[in-house]
Amino acid sequence: MGLWFEHALLAEGWADRVRFEVDGGVVRAINAGAEARPDDERGGIAIPGLPNLHSHAFQRAMAGLTEVRGPSGDSFWTWRELMYRFVGDLRPEDVETVAAQAFLEMLEGGFTRVGEFHYLHHAPDGGAYADPGEMAARIAAAAAETGIGLTLLPVFYAHSGFGGAAPLTDQRRFVNSLDGYGRVQEAARAAVKGLPDAVVGVAPHSLRAVTEDELRVVSEVAGPIHIHIAEQLKEVDDCLAWSGARPVEWLQGRFAVDDRWCLVHATHMSEAERRRLATEGAIAGLCPITEANLGDGVFPAARYLMEGGAFGVGSDSNVRIDAAEELRLLEYGQRLMMRSRNVLAQREGEATGAALYRRALTGGAQALGVPQGPGLAVGASADIVSFPSDHEALVARAGDAWLDSWIFAGAPVEHVWRRGRRVVANGRHHARERITARYRGVLERLLRK
Repeated sequence: MGLWFEHALLAEGWADRVRFEVDGGVVRAINAGAEARPDDERGGIAIPGLPNLHSHAFQRAMAGLTEVRGPSGDSFWTWRELMYRFVGDLRPEDVETVAAQAFLEMLEGGFTRVGEFHYLHHAPDGGAYADPGEMAARIAAAAAETGIGLTLLPVFYAHSGFGGAAPLTDQRRFVNSLDGYGRVQEAARAAVKGLPDAVVGVAPHSLRAVTEDELRVVSEVAGPIHIHIAEQLKEVDDCLAWSGARPVEWLQGRFAVDDRWCLVHATHMSEAERRRLATEGAIAGLCPITEANLGDGVFPAARYLMEGGAFGVGSDSNVRIDAAEELRLLEYGQRLMMRSRNVLAQREGEATGAALYRRALTGGAQALGVPQGPGLAVGASADIVSFPSDHEALVARAGDAWLDSWIFAGAPVEHVWRRGRRVVANGRHHARERITARYRGVLERLLRK
């Protein structure tokens, strides 16, 4: 099949009148300066779709429900209590439906692959399902229905606090022994076999949820390694009280934090931790919308990038799903802290939005186990996002200014192809009506009880 675009971002840079030949979901040939053929699907300005490196899909159903002030200062920890209560009512079919809704919104917002940090393994009473892959299969089914690329990250979660503290009753749907986690991993790999380019990694939830010995076992499992780390100052203080070291410092001192690792949030680091992370080859997994929503703090992105660090972005709690907004908020947070503009562009004349996009593209792909160059290339999956070239936010612009206008001026996603199949047309996922009708039904049951 053929795809033709007025302009496209290729590995070597921007090109005009670009035709892609796609077979088996993969780009087989690229011809710039070409004319469209009668049967080609067409678009305006084409770029590779962004990876969403960190998602808890089920939390999409909570969006907007935690914005009421409590009796004292609200924080991540009070939000977590509400999440625990919410998750207790979710059935397997609910999780599949909510994930499908989240995934279609990701595709509509410019993400074409998701890293699903999947820790909802057990029944509401904490008992094991007959099939330990029951919930993983639900995530895989949602990915299949929507067409999004999936990197499934089954979570190992065993404790409620640093030093192996016993898990809380509210954590019963998440908790596993190492043997139980091995069964979950095996079942997860079986669950995604029907997806064309799925990846399975490993996700020790956090240093407070695993012991050092457990982390050593889990980190030996094949695939990318993702871990929550240093999201909250309380987490840093608790780690210091337990071990005498900060979370990132503790991890760096005991494990080879290399290019397999994605440190999600890593918000609160010392200078030494930040400098070391920037040189280790690992990815900082940043989720600016969620981090702002939860009051986590602001990642020291400007210094980290100056030191050579790599990052990707994720939608995390899915309170709002929008790839451009993640990148915009990342830059705006730095501007507010530093009282300066164009902070995350690294050199004079560099377009800030384009710089953010390229770094999130390559860093996020590394974190999800699907290395990606700076543009569309032969041999890559045909995961393409396009914008309408005649939109008012894109008028009289060219090249990297198109990316700046997407991120900062509201240019919309028009079409999205995943492995060469158009899954979003004119801003709308092809299965939105069907999936959203089911999603509404789940919300009615959960919220009107």
